[in-house]
Amino acid sequence: MPGIDQDFLRTLKDKLNIVDVASGYFSLEKRGGSYWACCPFHHEKTASFSVNESGQFYHCFGCGASGDVIKLVSEMETLDFMDTVKLLAERVGLPMPQTAFDSRRTAENKRRRDTILKIMNDCAHFYLDNLNSGKADAHIQYILNRRIPSGVVRSFGLGASLNFTDLPRFLMQKDYSKQDMIDSGTVNEVEGRLVDAQGGRLIFPIINALDEVIAFGGRVLKKTDFAKYKNTKETVVFNKSKTLYNINLLKKLKRSQTIKEVIMVEGYMDTISLYSAGFKNVVASMGTSLTQDQARLIKRYTDTVLISYDGDAAGQKANLRGLDILKGEGLNVKVVPLPEGLDPDDVIKQQGAEGYQRCLDAAMPLVDYKLLVLERGYDLTKTEDKRRYVSEAIRIVKTADSAAEQEDLLKKLRDKTGFTYESLNRDLAAAPSQLEIKSDKREERADNASASLKASRFVIASLLFGADYTADTDIRAIPFTNEIHAILAKYILSKRLMDERIHLSEIFEFFEENSPEYEELTRILDYSDGAGFTGEVARKYFADSVLKLKIDYIDGEIGELKAKSKKLTDIDGIKQCAARIDELTIQKEKLKNGAQ
Repeated sequence: MPGIDQDFLRTLKDKLNIVDVASGYFSLEKRGGSYWACCPFHHEKTASFSVNESGQFYHCFGCGASGDVIKLVSEMETLDFMDTVKLLAERVGLPMPQTAFDSRRTAENKRRRDTILKIMNDCAHFYLDNLNSGKADAHIQYILNRRIPSGVVRSFGLGASLNFTDLPRFLMQKDYSKQDMIDSGTVNEVEGRLVDAQGGRLIFPIINALDEVIAFGGRVLKKTDFAKYKNTKETVVFNKSKTLYNINLLKKLKRSQTIKEVIMVEGYMDTISLYSAGFKNVVASMGTSLTQDQARLIKRYTDTVLISYDGDAAGQKANLRGLDILKGEGLNVKVVPLPEGLDPDDVIKQQGAEGYQRCLDAAMPLVDYKLLVLERGYDLTKTEDKRRYVSEAIRIVKTADSAAEQEDLLKKLRDKTGFTYESLNRDLAAAPSQLEIKSDKREERADNASASLKASRFVIASLLFGADYTADTDIRAIPFTNEIHAILAKYILSKRLMDERIHLSEIFEFFEENSPEYEELTRILDYSDGAGFTGEVARKYFADSVLKLKIDYIDGEIGELKAKSKKLTDIDGIKQCAARIDELTIQKEKLKNGAQ
């Protein structure tokens, strides 16, 4: 990776066992020479996710997700490369090298990020001290009115901003620069003065899965012209679309027990209220529309998510697209019906944990929820409304996961509208299929590669994974026309010449993630279960593939010469092309005869 010392990276990887690291995120089962699990990056019932201990890499044979231990942790923790390296280095007690950053820009980015994280941590302590200072009566009263236990206050790190001026003064005393304070989002500049961005509010620290404070939410204590809730602006450490409130405590919960389902709410108080009532498997989207990154984050903890938004009409209609995103990531999505006009916090206060549990027990599948929302937009006593409702409802029913579910929904439509089951079923059959929302990693890995490309992949895979029949193969004699394959062949050759072991985890550093080159690498890794590298059949296919690459290369050169010859006007040039074509034709025949 550019910007970091490669020797340091190798040392770091040598200190990590990808099997041990992966088992900290999901259960592994050993079969043969690899460990297997259901892929954490796409929904599946049969394990196709392989963790290769000898090669120190992972590969999913279903969706193609691949990488080394650094990539795995980066994906599981939703961290960028440098933060992942830092996390793993700290985990194994390996000091980050002073020379890890080879550019001013990279060094400055790291400095800014580290500085902002330090500012966030200092601000969190500052707000906490304010809450306990004896000067935050209004903030304390709000907490008491909401019946938040003192232990929960501490767990969530709640704090208090007393005014607009104390925080900037505190940070300046810490010798932070004006620009760093502004960049952190904790301080704003108003008419030349620095002010607390959360001035006077009750403070909710937003903490990531690494237990780092990355932002703040603030709530006003009395009705004003200001927004009731306010979040820190997005910064180099805070991206709202990739963050879930309470993900840090959910991660701790996962370490102690299996999380069967996660409750998704909108805001801070809903989260804290449910947590206080014993529903610790709760996170909040912080009022934003659900995103694919958030869906993937949830998928790391559970396969089922219960959406518990406000019970008013706006809340019930909110984020339908977001719910589809959750489903598209392979999550089982259910919607929790709440009494009209109430949010989860209200239900807890009025009906207690038992009342909220009854709401959870009544959670409905996503398709049923969509039909309910749709129905509220029509007057089914009117014929025209009823027809339009059925037309749209049929398209929703089409998205149901099974024929049995579709049948059940059609019967409900029949009973609700008076249309016959037969007519509804005909409409269903005629309705166009809904395009399922898929992430970039969930698409079927259709392989339309040519026979030549497949042969080249098998040759490279055989060499890369050390198949016994490749021991005497002259790599330099194999013409790899595919650029990715040529790069890998060069790497394999260099290792052979230096009598060094091939480090499979190194190959992921050759290509940029999510590039066509990286995708081609995953195709090669589809052979990595090793089953295809043993026996006489594999040996013969390897020999045939090498032969095909050589013949295809000659055919390509012959084709170029013929095309060139057609454009030539001088006799000597045409004769030279013809002579070379004859030479190549003889070479080709010798190769064929030698293989017989």
